[in-house]
Amino acid sequence: MAFMVKTMVGGQLKNLTGSLGGGEDKGDGDKSAAEAQGMSREEYEEYQKQLVEEKMERDAQFTQRKAERATLRSHFRDKYRLPKNETDESQIQMAGGDVELPRELAKMIEEDTEEEEERASVLGQLPSLPGLDLGSLKDKAQTTLGGLKQSAEKCRIM
Repeated sequence: MAFMVKTMVGGQLKNLTGSLGGGEDKGDGDKSAAEAQGMSREEYEEYQKQLVEEKMERDAQFTQRKAERATLRSHFRDKYRLPKNETDESQIQMAGGDVELPRELAKMIEEDTEEEEERASVLGQLPSLPGLDLGSLKDKAQTTLGGLKQSAEKCRIM
């Protein structure tokens, strides 16, 4: 137990007394980076390796997000017939070329596309026509259909 306390606190006390000027001068410039961090050389190397791996993961995720955004922009450029952008194409290629949009974005684009297709159809344009009352048109269609049914019932051939 005393050994644990001495190893944990002892190094910090030596650093404190060394900075006050009292005591022996061991030459702090001779310390390696691992000793300065309070780790053994193996622990320090493992720590550095983890830092590099985490940085690579962050960079890969960042590249993926940039490629997804570029894919979205290129989709809208195709949709609205705008000129292509070379930086977007290079970002997509950097991510591997096969980039899919996140589900949320793909769902939003799909909904927008459905709305635009609906508005582009003839039935989608009917409500926007001036002087057209859909209620009266519906009533006329129902009365006409009812009249056709009655005349079909009166017909002796059918």
